[in-house]
Amino acid sequence: MPHLHVEYSPGLEPLMPDLCRALHGAMAAQPIFPLAGIRVRAFRSDHAIIADAHPDNDFAALTLSVGAGRSTAQLQDAGRALFDAARDVLAPRLAKPHLALSLEIRVIDPELGWKETPIHARLSGQG
Repeated sequence: MPHLHVEYSPGLEPLMPDLCRALHGAMAAQPIFPLAGIRVRAFRSDHAIIADAHPDNDFAALTLSVGAGRSTAQLQDAGRALFDAARDVLAPRLAKPHLALSLEIRVIDPELGWKETPIHARLSGQG
């Protein structure tokens, strides 16, 4: 259940297709994430005031939600890979002083999450 949410400001809209593809590729390359569980979703924040409210300011806030059972070291490796992928796509914007990029990983307590995903069976040949 590696689900990545990308919240972003409108100024980054043109970069979102490339960013989502790069993030999906980085997640798929991680052995701890089953392909059937990977989700990358981007949500534009139409109303945002960032830092000093400079009109060129933009942000991309990445939140990765994962199921329990992976070690901290595994999640750190995956987080570094995701952050590097985001930095690669956003490099021209990061070279200017008007972008905030962040990534947070959240581990979901298995007793507090519910899911039903026939996609897993289909991709494993069981469905």
